[in-house]
Amino acid sequence: MDTATQNLENDHVFIIRLTHILLAMVEKKSTDIAHFELVINLIRNFADGTHHAKEENFLFPLLGEKGFSPEFGPVAVMLHEHKEGRNYVKATVEAIQEYKTGNESALQSVYENLSGYAHLLQNHIDKENNILFKMADEAFSYAEQQNMVLQFTEVENNVDGEFNPENSKLKIEALAGIYLQ
Repeated sequence: MDTATQNLENDHVFIIRLTHILLAMVEKKSTDIAHFELVINLIRNFADGTHHAKEENFLFPLLGEKGFSPEFGPVAVMLHEHKEGRNYVKATVEAIQEYKTGNESALQSVYENLSGYAHLLQNHIDKENNILFKMADEAFSYAEQQNMVLQFTEVENNVDGEFNPENSKLKIEALAGIYLQ
């Protein structure tokens, strides 16, 4: 059975793929509103709604119990970056709405915010995979890891059907087929 950190790293594979799609959308100057809205839904439901929920509700609090403060240090940095990511998403959504009303110049803001989010998440995931999760693996017992895996499964099972982890991964792969050629 996977550990909790392996579960999160498995999510990261698809989230990184999504960041590559975002950057390709920007590079190819996509104007496809449906694709913009789909990636926003994938970010909100999969990357943030499922993945970050697992970290914020279970991983980070247990790290806190092990002496890793949420006010400073690695956990504080991760929480700050989650918030920063949500700000990029909010700004992207606002720019998409502007673009939908005919404001062509809003497209540049869509590109800047998607790009900013993608770069933030790539750096964020690198820190989690290579630093934070290694610290967690040393701090957590086998039983704590297994208990967290069960909690993660519960989170995943409570996600809206259209954007549950399995469907989200399929949607990411479909977008990859369009943008990562």
